[in-house]
Amino acid sequence: MAAPQPVPQPVPQLVLGPPTKAAVFLTLTVAPGREADAREGLQELSGLTRTVAFRARDDALACVAGLSSDAWDRLVGGPRPRDLHPFTPLQGPRHRAPATPGDLLLHLRARRADLCFELARLVLDRFGDAVTVVDEVHGFTYFDERDLLGFVDGSENPTGPDAARTVLVGDEDPAFGGGSYVVVQKYLHDLTAWNALSTEEQERVIGRRKADNVELPDDVKPADSHVALNTIEDEDGEERQIVRQNMPFGRLGTGEFGTYFIGYARTPDVTERMLRNMFLGDPPGTTDRILDFSTAVTGGLFFVPAAALLDDLPAPDTAPAAATAEPSAPEAAPADAVLPGASLGIGSLKGAPAS
Repeated sequence: MAAPQPVPQPVPQLVLGPPTKAAVFLTLTVAPGREADAREGLQELSGLTRTVAFRARDDALACVAGLSSDAWDRLVGGPRPRDLHPFTPLQGPRHRAPATPGDLLLHLRARRADLCFELARLVLDRFGDAVTVVDEVHGFTYFDERDLLGFVDGSENPTGPDAARTVLVGDEDPAFGGGSYVVVQKYLHDLTAWNALSTEEQERVIGRRKADNVELPDDVKPADSHVALNTIEDEDGEERQIVRQNMPFGRLGTGEFGTYFIGYARTPDVTERMLRNMFLGDPPGTTDRILDFSTAVTGGLFFVPAAALLDDLPAPDTAPAAATAEPSAPEAAPADAVLPGASLGIGSLKGAPAS
């Protein structure tokens, strides 16, 4: 009797593609009543990507698409990804991580900026007025993988099979195997204040040496350094990781300089714990010193479905019974999302590095 054949695993979107020189990050909202048009646009993304990538096969053009919690309910039928929920805003003793509008996230990347631009143009033409661009960032590689603060960014990313285990949903949610969760934040840097620090003080803020990227020894590295607060361990002492694909960006005329943080993970819990450490402190009040020089101005959480599911998203049930169902109550934020007495009014936001 022949041995049973292994069940093929879902093919993910190109979340773990090769490093690239350029990226475009688009956050979109879907117009009320245009959910079907937006869903059809998402289903055509892979075809549009192939059309542009064919013209430069060696330049690694890719487009990864994610849906927010609200967009999933509006655009997609059937069950929901197990850990998908709205981005939780954080109000700490000194710094705030806002939640900002966004139904869809498109992460376009390639070795050439023109490919990203051309694909973004075609995609937005396809969506038409079904969507509105609420945030657009054009990222670039800065020297030897550094951010605009001068430090190497993303060097602790896992690689190979470890990266796949870190990023891709598995048997814990089999209906959505091969998917991933992504958290994005746009941080603006106060480069004038940052550059007024000595190199040694900058290294104490980050927790690494600037020139060679070596982590500071534990007895030297401050507890409120960026590295210390973003090192997360489970109950067995094993480090829990994410895959960062951050990019610097800037607009010289407006003096806007920053880092677009984009972190992929198998569950959003790891990234969310990092953010709580940064903004609320661990222990409480020991907040990330990097936030004294970098301000988060956007925040969103999205689910990236496997490639086949994105190409064939099911429509929501439109039967009359579903239309008359009682609306569900808003999802409660975690108890530790906001410090007692803090306000979540977003108000004026000014120009924070990313993890």
